[in-house]
Amino acid sequence: MAVSILKRKKLYIPVMVKFWISIAISSLWVIFSIIVARPWLYNLSEFIGFIPALLIITFVAFAPGFLVAFVSVSLLLDRQPKLRNKNPNDPITILIAARNEEERIEETLKYIKKQNYRGKINVILVDNNSTDKTIEVARIAAKNLNLDISILEEKKKGKSNALNKGLKHIKTPLFITLDADTLLHGDAIKNIVTRIKNSREDVCAVAGHVLVRNSRKNLLSKLQEWDYFLGITSIKKIQALYQGTLVAQGAFSLYKTEVVREVGGWPNAIGEDIV
Repeated sequence: MAVSILKRKKLYIPVMVKFWISIAISSLWVIFSIIVARPWLYNLSEFIGFIPALLIITFVAFAPGFLVAFVSVSLLLDRQPKLRNKNPNDPITILIAARNEEERIEETLKYIKKQNYRGKINVILVDNNSTDKTIEVARIAAKNLNLDISILEEKKKGKSNALNKGLKHIKTPLFITLDADTLLHGDAIKNIVTRIKNSREDVCAVAGHVLVRNSRKNLLSKLQEWDYFLGITSIKKIQALYQGTLVAQGAFSLYKTEVVREVGGWPNAIGEDIV
């Protein structure tokens, strides 16, 4: 019995230990790279000098190699704990700031209605000086979908002003910011709420996973998809592993209402929809 229990018990590696393991292996990789690159370094130094050659090879090979090794080892060591409550029912408010989204807002609301989520979903749409029929389309769509929605208007230009206006009307402990052209996966709300409910008490926000919708239409969209996978997704996983997520993007993120109000909402700055 004791043997079977030990087999089932997974080895827990603290985050700080994972960090230093990744640093150590990455450093060993750089040392190996330096040894292998010595002939290249000496040959290049004959033409431009040792210091310039060393700087060029460092920025072309050694530094990128260290970063790639660090990311690769970190991802291999990343083992997320099993989630306890996978089907929460907390009431949620979805906050949408919109400007001239007549062509997209209806589809966005349809995807909200399709959510596989047990809790009550309330939508607050804040129109920010639209010159098209965003409000009319949203109102008709919400009525047809039987969606609980409050439509507000913010005359002061700027997405931060629209978000802050909506923040004043949120009545739920948790809320989600959603771009007016973002389409949610059927389990998106359930998954993002599950994540924060299974996190430590001091976790105040969860960044959603955003992908390109038309990723197979042309070469540019395919390249953008790979940029998301290799750049944004992998880096966010590293940040999450080391408990230092830097950005909760405005397109799809969840927040604790009380905390966002305590910090004064969104500042009027570049990247103003990002916390």
